[in-house]
Amino acid sequence: MAEALPSSASLIDGFGRAITYLRISVTDRCDLRCRYCMAEEMQFLAPGRLMAIEEIAEIADAFIGRGVRRIRLTGGEPLVRRGVTDLARRIGRRLGDGLDELTLTTNGTRLAAEAEALAAAGMKRINVSLDSRDPARFRHITRTGDVTKVLEGIRAAKTAGLRVKINMVALKGLNEDEIEPMLRWCASEGHDLTLIETMPLGAVEEDRTDRYLPLDRVRRRLEDLYTLVPLSERTGGPARYARVAELDARIGFITPLTDNFCAGCNRVRLTAEGQLYLCLGREDRIDLRAALREGGPAALNRALDRAMAAKPERHAFAIETAQPAVARHMSVTGG
Repeated sequence: MAEALPSSASLIDGFGRAITYLRISVTDRCDLRCRYCMAEEMQFLAPGRLMAIEEIAEIADAFIGRGVRRIRLTGGEPLVRRGVTDLARRIGRRLGDGLDELTLTTNGTRLAAEAEALAAAGMKRINVSLDSRDPARFRHITRTGDVTKVLEGIRAAKTAGLRVKINMVALKGLNEDEIEPMLRWCASEGHDLTLIETMPLGAVEEDRTDRYLPLDRVRRRLEDLYTLVPLSERTGGPARYARVAELDARIGFITPLTDNFCAGCNRVRLTAEGQLYLCLGREDRIDLRAALREGGPAALNRALDRAMAAKPERHAFAIETAQPAVARHMSVTGG
């Protein structure tokens, strides 16, 4: 009997949620060592274990054929991966042909050199992780970072026509005094700001409970200063947005701990090794690289069907314990 043609059915999980958003970690490597994200001494994948750029593009194309409308390239730091702008061009060819948006999350250290290429690939906006604009504090949080490189990258992105959203992890006793100044700076520069609660992923030297800052508390503080008008618009991810009336700015809140958002999950995450993780806070995964290499497009589509049946209802994050929810670091699955 001839092998069945690849499925073109939409990706619907066992809880009736349509999966329309794919995040692709192109590398687990990063040129920073943020304290809440990584251990100081990290063991990264050997280059030979990474999927080829062509394989990532083929898997991305299969997802688009199954109804994924948004793709985000992540890491680690995606811009340390050789060939990532070529990958962006390959995926970007599907914009307007099944794909609505291609974006990228970066720490910004290499953005100045790559911003124009990303815009040429069809990207309209990017996320830049920036937890502090103070040079000494930025270096402390990242262990190695130079904030001037990140700010140069943000300026280059803006010049290239990319809309920038700043991602800021809220850290108690470390950068909480910068949240309101960061909001004002973003407003003055025309950037959106999204605040993120620290997530218990992977073992790090510090106790995350010491740095956990609930965003409902942060929001109340901001509401003492500004009028926050809830917005219904979404950008594909879990952030809930508000308009800051006095600043004519937009702020987002990602709250995996204080306000679970799993009921509306539309996301899956592909690692640089080809493992499809079905939830950021669970270990459930499907090996798409093996399926593609062993059985081609038809096997890949069958693997996607198995993934939908296996996707869990919700994550298992909890901050009450210092133990991480899962052993893998954020850089493996790209947040």
